[in-house]
Amino acid sequence: MSKSGAMDLASGLGGKINKGEVKSAVDEYEKYHGYYGGKEEARKSNYTDMVNKYYDLATSFYEYGWGESFHFAHRWNGESLRESIKRHEHFLALQLGLKPGMKVLDVGCGIGGPLREIARFSSTSVTGLNNNEYQITRGKELNRLAGVSGTCDFVKADFMKMPFDDNTFDAVYAIEATCHAPDPVGCYKEIYRVLKPGQCFAVYEWCITDHYDPNNATHKRIKDEIELGNGLPDIRSTRQCLQAVKDAGFEVVWDKDLAEDSPLPWYLPLDPSRFSLSSFRLTSVGRMITRTMVKALEYVGLAPQGSERVSNFLEKAAEGLVEGGKKEIFTPMYFFLVRKPLSE
Repeated sequence: MSKSGAMDLASGLGGKINKGEVKSAVDEYEKYHGYYGGKEEARKSNYTDMVNKYYDLATSFYEYGWGESFHFAHRWNGESLRESIKRHEHFLALQLGLKPGMKVLDVGCGIGGPLREIARFSSTSVTGLNNNEYQITRGKELNRLAGVSGTCDFVKADFMKMPFDDNTFDAVYAIEATCHAPDPVGCYKEIYRVLKPGQCFAVYEWCITDHYDPNNATHKRIKDEIELGNGLPDIRSTRQCLQAVKDAGFEVVWDKDLAEDSPLPWYLPLDPSRFSLSSFRLTSVGRMITRTMVKALEYVGLAPQGSERVSNFLEKAAEGLVEGGKKEIFTPMYFFLVRKPLSE
């Protein structure tokens, strides 16, 4: 069961960071980003520290607002956000052709919401790879509560240097996670290495689209906001991601930006012009209440110093995501299904 109350949020703020060091961690995290004058090369060379700080600082907010699955989804009219998120996960399982008994890897698994859903949906064993200790601790507890500890597990490791033998897994997927990689080719090559020959890798990538203009100041600001609020070293284009996975050795089965034909916009839960009771905490009103609550909890000492600043940069990310979605310069669901050849 996901954490849902104000005190759950307060107790989780900062993750594994010492509560007295949260403010300094926020200082260090913000300095990495272009929004505060940081450089892309510094983010890439220090990606492990940057991404770990981000998830220690942000996970409690994510779980409070999104539940156990931290991702967007293609969404039909009349479909709730929670229903669309589950269907988005089932779509991956179906595209990969998952069957009972298969051994599956979730690259960058968060607290394990998708891996639990996919394991139950497909009767497979799913290993979640994650380099953040706090998220793994939460994920193991949620696995225990869901009764899936026998089929779902976690491994703490960097997805640029996976601790698995060659040809270990029957299928691999990643949901809005490999965008954190400093080098997409290197990341995809590691996935290629641990995947069995003839088997498939499916992914939802965060990307800038062909509508993005690097010389447009507004576009650049939106990109900086998304990178700041989501722990990203850079946001690559759909073309760059597709070329990277080819350079890693994969054969492309098919690819598509699933945001293009989503009946409801993927950014709808965050759009300030829309209101929803079912996903109230994600709405602009819900986020405002959360920010006010966090400010009060920090003031009385129940949340660590720096918590309000985390809430603020996450709000900046939400604004950038909505604006990027409306301008069609950003997508969180560039999908591709690729196969490792039977012979190299």
